[in-house]
Amino acid sequence: MRPLRNPVIQATLAWILAQWMRFCFATIRWTHRNEAAAEKVWADGGGVLCAFWHSRIGLSPACWPLDRAQSPKALISLSPDGQFIARAVARLGFPAIRGSSSNKDKADRAKGGSQALRDGLRQLKGGGGLAITPDGPRGPMREMAEGLPLLAKLSKDPVLLIGLSCNPAIRLNSWDRAVLPLPFGRGAIVWDVDRFPEGAELADVARDWAARLTAVEAAADALVGLERI
Repeated sequence: MRPLRNPVIQATLAWILAQWMRFCFATIRWTHRNEAAAEKVWADGGGVLCAFWHSRIGLSPACWPLDRAQSPKALISLSPDGQFIARAVARLGFPAIRGSSSNKDKADRAKGGSQALRDGLRQLKGGGGLAITPDGPRGPMREMAEGLPLLAKLSKDPVLLIGLSCNPAIRLNSWDRAVLPLPFGRGAIVWDVDRFPEGAELADVARDWAARLTAVEAAADALVGLERI
């Protein structure tokens, strides 16, 4: 049996990961770029989509101040690895909506995509935040599926494109070369904001937002000196 399929092992590792992330976030010296754009979205209230590339899931809770931003949920895949991540981020205040915003690898019904779309829209309509990794759960790396633009089009809510980085960091040998924080280093969070343009095509918006999301991530890496991969 794979370790992450064992619920006891999964719960234990998720607790350890959550505690490690909390400790690292508290000791990292954070730099913020264009935070005013995010602060305005939080102050305005209402639904908001937030997106970061899959490799930065391990840093993502650091970008969302639970005391003043919308109450968040995270769209996380139905895979066993997704369940592990869901347990960890839930301990940091980000309960999960299970499903996928991608449609490249599996039938929509098999991944719970339709239900995830409905649940995500319900979260946004209620004035909450919805976090999405638009190249997840299996990539290709930094290629955006149309789920995020579709949610933005249907909800008419703003989208925060968020670049996160830290140095030093652990690089996993995963498809996305995931970044996990180490304590007492430097961290950076860079924001961009947009809404779905009226009359635009989903594919065109996905390409534009993918480029902008990569740009803010690259800016965050540059601020802390993390090598781009």
